[in-house]
Amino acid sequence: MMSRNRVLVTGGAGFLGSFLCERLLEDGHDVLCVDNFFTGSRDNVLHLLDDPRFELIRHDVTFPLYVEVDQIYNLACPASPIHYQFDPVQTVKTNVHGAINMLGLAKRTRARIFQASTSEVYGDPAVHPQPESYRGSVNPIGPRACYDEGKRCAETLFFDYHRQYGVDIRVARIFNTYGPRMHPSDGRVVSNFIVQALKGESVTLYGDGLQTRSFCYVDDLIEGFTRLMAAPDVTGPINLGNPVEFTVRQLAEMVIDLSGSKSRIEYKPLPMDDPLQRKPEIAQARDRLGWEPSIPLREGLARTIAYFESKLGGKFSMAGGTLSRTSPTSRQRRPQVEPEIGQTAAI
Repeated sequence: MMSRNRVLVTGGAGFLGSFLCERLLEDGHDVLCVDNFFTGSRDNVLHLLDDPRFELIRHDVTFPLYVEVDQIYNLACPASPIHYQFDPVQTVKTNVHGAINMLGLAKRTRARIFQASTSEVYGDPAVHPQPESYRGSVNPIGPRACYDEGKRCAETLFFDYHRQYGVDIRVARIFNTYGPRMHPSDGRVVSNFIVQALKGESVTLYGDGLQTRSFCYVDDLIEGFTRLMAAPDVTGPINLGNPVEFTVRQLAEMVIDLSGSKSRIEYKPLPMDDPLQRKPEIAQARDRLGWEPSIPLREGLARTIAYFESKLGGKFSMAGGTLSRTSPTSRQRRPQVEPEIGQTAAI
């Protein structure tokens, strides 16, 4: 029988964090959800508030947190360019100061700690697919560096705390993930394409649309999280993602088809340092965790489109404003937050 743990989830009201909180409660744990609601939303966890084993705290991980826990999942950080480039200095602080604060908590409480790292540590990769041994190709002074290098520094801190202080760590490198509760205005391809298609707008492709991504449905990813956290003596880093590769144009065409939209595809220039290819090598996850994704892209997209259809019937209640059918420019609306304290919401 699985032991009952006190589990802290930073960024717990975000897209991935809210699903993780659900899963942990289902597994019988006590969950402390921490979020500052920069990109996370109370709506994502409202249905959990009546559970006596669930607690929600507004807190920014760049400040220390003094609680008693057995496990920590550190998911707190804006994960889309629109959000992490809004205040790049704060994004670096979230990655670095947040990691230091959570690692310090893990050291004091002897808690096992999980770091939600990212495939962006590989940058615009010259090796394809990307194994964990690949050291990456990141521009350290570009507009994406606040996130990419911030996550790389966080990994450094995790392994230094492990070597120097014996902290029990788990590091996952997360590849493109999608599903219900994605922020509608985060600018990432899946949410962007779905919202544009459902509103009958042109679906925007950056570049020629031939750059590739590998999309993992959220349920599969959360299963990977829990398996890694439970695995003995697997520090990582370990890739968690779907190794089935699609071009961004294929994704756009699939979204238009599944949504029944009459949208056309519009091409715009590729942003600086945007990766041209992304595909995980998941041999370690298969061998050491017994994990691999099971939900195909069309099935996952159908579930995600249904979620966005239900939300677009009214308004999205999100940090920094709302997105409605009648407000096509609101996707670019910047979140209204205090820049020095407000940038640590969930992945």
